[in-house]
Amino acid sequence: MVYQPPAGSRDLFPLDVAQKRWIEERIQQVFHSWGYHRIITPTLERLETLMAGGAIEQSTVIQLQDVDGEALGLRPELTASIARAAVTRMVGVSYPQRLYYNANVFRRATKGSDNRQQEFYQAGVELLGTGSVAADAEILFILFDCLHSLKLEGCSLIVGDAGLTRSLLSPFPESIRESVRESIAQLDRIALESLPLSAELQERARLLLDLRGEPADVLQQVSRLNLDDKQRSIVTRLKALTELLQTSQSPIPNPQPSIVLDLSLIQAIDYYTGIVFEVAGPSGRRILGQGGRYDQLLSLYQPQGQTCPGIGFVLNIEELQQVLLTDGQLPLHTPASEWLVVPTSPAAYAAAFAHAQKIRASAHLVRVEVELGDRTTPEDIREYAKHRRVKQIAWVSAEGLSQVETV
Repeated sequence: MVYQPPAGSRDLFPLDVAQKRWIEERIQQVFHSWGYHRIITPTLERLETLMAGGAIEQSTVIQLQDVDGEALGLRPELTASIARAAVTRMVGVSYPQRLYYNANVFRRATKGSDNRQQEFYQAGVELLGTGSVAADAEILFILFDCLHSLKLEGCSLIVGDAGLTRSLLSPFPESIRESVRESIAQLDRIALESLPLSAELQERARLLLDLRGEPADVLQQVSRLNLDDKQRSIVTRLKALTELLQTSQSPIPNPQPSIVLDLSLIQAIDYYTGIVFEVAGPSGRRILGQGGRYDQLLSLYQPQGQTCPGIGFVLNIEELQQVLLTDGQLPLHTPASEWLVVPTSPAAYAAAFAHAQKIRASAHLVRVEVELGDRTTPEDIREYAKHRRVKQIAWVSAEGLSQVETV
């Protein structure tokens, strides 16, 4: 038998963990500074909870069954679990609720996919109980702040609106509506023009294909369409949001991500009702995070079906790690110990452990190792200390006397 992790999962060794924690700690500091509090939900949930009313494909959930035969699954994302917890376990709290998470999620890899990864690490926020433009802006400013704390420049924020896009696609026959959307999303003009559409719908499809670019220009193009009152309200809201994000009084120092308005953008998860967005890395090839507004999701778990607005985003830790590895920010070694405490005789171990603990208590975080008898000569001990980048050796006698040597 070969003892390897199952397909789609991997071990994280100390350097991987050090780099992951470096990223997570900086993101967490941003979340704290904006007043967000951590929530931890179960890795295992009822399948019905995870599917979020059909918004998440059941085929993507890694499923299990408990002893009573109830269908369970490993969470493929965190928002549904947090929505369930908020309306069932946090009754009576004041709104808005500012929550964040840092956890692993699981998604079943599709057959034939090049990427067989099934376990992912994420950090994100959820802002519950407020549906204002200011709430949308707060979430995106937090996202900008995270990128700034990681010193990531040259990123792009792509913003769409799920509700507006669905309504603009509604004139197309239902049988080919998804094909129209996919062709637009992939900028595939040839595929779009090959669809069986009337001349009027072909013209509309080409117009929608070009509805991406600088926000003011796109909104001006959309405003020329024959919009109903609800659509015009969404356009007005998008205009207010993009102007707020681009204000000269932004709380986040420059440079900020460039903003692209893309009305073909629809996330794979189908519970979004308002703005949707994703942030692309400097090369544009990696999606570092995504999110959006979901004003109907919480009502699925609320016993009376009452609605509660929500918006959030998630950052993909592995993608961030790959981008940050190229600019030299991430640690290239695990943290070294500052001290190696060496008992000078077998009778000196009690004194050595006591001396090591005294050093640990002298500062907030001092890494102290005790030599456990695997090396018998001072030369071997010094060589080990150099290899492990230990800064100082304390030679401790049975009487508790120490002699310090700088490596």
